[in-house]
Amino acid sequence: RDIGVTGVQTCALPIFKPDDLYGGWLKMYNLQFEQAHQTFVRWKESHPDDTLGPASNAAAYLFSELARLGALEAELFVDDARFVNRKKLSPDLQVKSHFTQEIDQANRLADAALKKSPTDANALFAKSLICGLRADWAGLIDKKNLTGLMYTREGRPYAEKLLLVNPSAFDAYLGPGVENYLLSLKSAPLRVLLRLTGAHTDREKGLEQLKKTAEHGYYFEPFAKLLLAVAALRDNNRERAREILGGLHDRFPDNELYARELTRLTTETR
Repeated sequence: RDIGVTGVQTCALPIFKPDDLYGGWLKMYNLQFEQAHQTFVRWKESHPDDTLGPASNAAAYLFSELARLGALEAELFVDDARFVNRKKLSPDLQVKSHFTQEIDQANRLADAALKKSPTDANALFAKSLICGLRADWAGLIDKKNLTGLMYTREGRPYAEKLLLVNPSAFDAYLGPGVENYLLSLKSAPLRVLLRLTGAHTDREKGLEQLKKTAEHGYYFEPFAKLLLAVAALRDNNRERAREILGGLHDRFPDNELYARELTRLTTETR
């Protein structure tokens, strides 16, 4: 079938078949980063003008560092004190350089595409993805939370415009969902200040947006489900968290993060 930017059937958008690109994302979720890089490099070589090639490769560099540095553990996001007091991480400088190069290339390609067509769905998706990747590197690795928030806000208009162009682009709900849900967890005075800066802090809306990506998304579907598992843990709904993590573990058996969280949940409930 014809596949648009989020993998749903569409006639309104430029048509391409990102099966190889999607396969690279599945390898990435399975923590098979070298294979993911190989897939994305092949895609870049055969699709030199596609911004999603370098953007996807940048995602693989980011998540490989987050996994190596232990920054993806669910406990880190469930325990507020642990998250606030986390140490600034020391990334591999070569990986950081590769990440930056891929981000810059993806940005140039996306900007060029949007200059030709401001409603280019592929480029709009890439721009929102680029901002999200920059936000994650700044916040989770460099511990520059305000810089991360700036990138998050920068990506929101691209996601919103993408949804206007294609209401079925369910991956576009992830960034706003993360912003709404995570910022809603801040203290009431801080939420007021965040809203004054233009940040969105609606918890229920954030969860609804994450659910849309988890249920109908394409590239971001597994990641949205992981975030919903974290939300379930924060709500002390361990059965729901176990259900989500179990499904992810079955699909991505080489991802020891899911296995560790499932073991921890099982041990704690005995």
